[in-house]
Amino acid sequence: MSSVELLPLPTAPVERWGVHEVTWTGPSDGNPFADVALRVAYRYRNRVVTVDGFYDGDGVYRARFMPDRVGRWEYVTSSSAPELDGHRGSFECVAPGPGNHGPVGVHGAHHFAYADGTRYDCIGTTCYHWTYESKEIQELTLASLRSAPFDKMRMCLLPTDGMRPERLPFVGSAPGSVDVGRFDPAFFQHFEARIADLLELGIQADLILFHPYDRGVWGFDRMTPDEDAAYLRYVVARLAAYRNVWWSLSNEYDFNREKTIADWDRLLQLVQRFDPYQRLRSIHNGTKMYEVFTPYDFSKPWITHQSVQHWDGAEVAAWRACPKPVVIDEIGYEGNAGRRWGNLTADELVHRFWQGMTLGGYVGHGESFVDRETRAWISVGGRLYGESPARLAFLRDVMAGLPRLPDGDVDPDRCVVHYLGDRRPSAVELDLPVGPPYSFELIDTVAMTITPLPTAYSGRCRIPLPARPYLALRGTR
Repeated sequence: MSSVELLPLPTAPVERWGVHEVTWTGPSDGNPFADVALRVAYRYRNRVVTVDGFYDGDGVYRARFMPDRVGRWEYVTSSSAPELDGHRGSFECVAPGPGNHGPVGVHGAHHFAYADGTRYDCIGTTCYHWTYESKEIQELTLASLRSAPFDKMRMCLLPTDGMRPERLPFVGSAPGSVDVGRFDPAFFQHFEARIADLLELGIQADLILFHPYDRGVWGFDRMTPDEDAAYLRYVVARLAAYRNVWWSLSNEYDFNREKTIADWDRLLQLVQRFDPYQRLRSIHNGTKMYEVFTPYDFSKPWITHQSVQHWDGAEVAAWRACPKPVVIDEIGYEGNAGRRWGNLTADELVHRFWQGMTLGGYVGHGESFVDRETRAWISVGGRLYGESPARLAFLRDVMAGLPRLPDGDVDPDRCVVHYLGDRRPSAVELDLPVGPPYSFELIDTVAMTITPLPTAYSGRCRIPLPARPYLALRGTR
């Protein structure tokens, strides 16, 4: 500790689950990213939460913290640099403002909820590299999201082998000239501004930390264990305080031939150790899912939920044997790309959503039209062209209105939902709980209509149907 006692300095109030940020001036010589250690201990009554500070360039050091209790918080720094050591301060945490429900966490075994108990629906989308696009495309992406039903976005930190962006997470802008031991603060300042934009829209930022699409061009897929750890520590220090952040350690991890399962285990545990808030964590498979399906072992304790790539939403029933939420983050994309994963009709994509979500899972959207003004949404964002977002908004409303048990599952004593899929039977036989009958409604997932049926049913029953596909039945007592 420094020999001079630094008196506490009060700062502006911060709402619960907001971000408290403190800035100091420190050494800029050498490599401050590696040479200077900075930690800040925040205390509320007898509870202490310690966060890593980070170097933000030009001799500036910062620390960010998300308070989760209303009241007075105090903090003190500890650092290997004397001018950063022993700084004290305090701030008042006040009640959250409108729309601030806190971070999302696991609810029960298979569902999610915000910290204040509000249900979280998890209808996500994928825009891998939208933050690397022009300012105009990024603003168009945000405008598209404002009228879309999505509450989560999967997005990458690292570029692919074919990209040549002006800025990277690391210093350098061309293959072969990147210094992975130094970070680019300007890149992260821009990236975290986009996270804040998503937060304002009520959208979770599911951050993909690694991917297999480097193929040695930039070298990010084959960094040393120490370089991987330094990268993860810096990313967590900068971004974890934003309450809408999730961690996806890798996209299609099994396509990366440079790392083993033991490596992914180690890196996931590092994120778990570095993150004082224990944000949601998972890892995403990329196996050729039409031939073989070998996902990561989601039962491991450092995984919070299952992040799956698979084409069949009906598999959710089997995957729920693992007591963690099932999120099919990639189930195929509406569009006209040449690959079969990227040319689904809206009917087919929405059908897969209804399959997965009526079985108690969650499903992610993507769009891959390759001949439109702003190219493929999954790659760059921009404008949404498909028919599926409107139908998914309808699905979201239907799911939000279902009565739930305390663990988040639909309450079968009050409501049953039966999705009929892409077939068109003239009737369906159901085995309903005995007791008071259920009043049924016919849901047309294409026309987005809900029509009451004239007859109530209970026990074993046969319900006549119009012979057309993509229908669902909702029965309520």
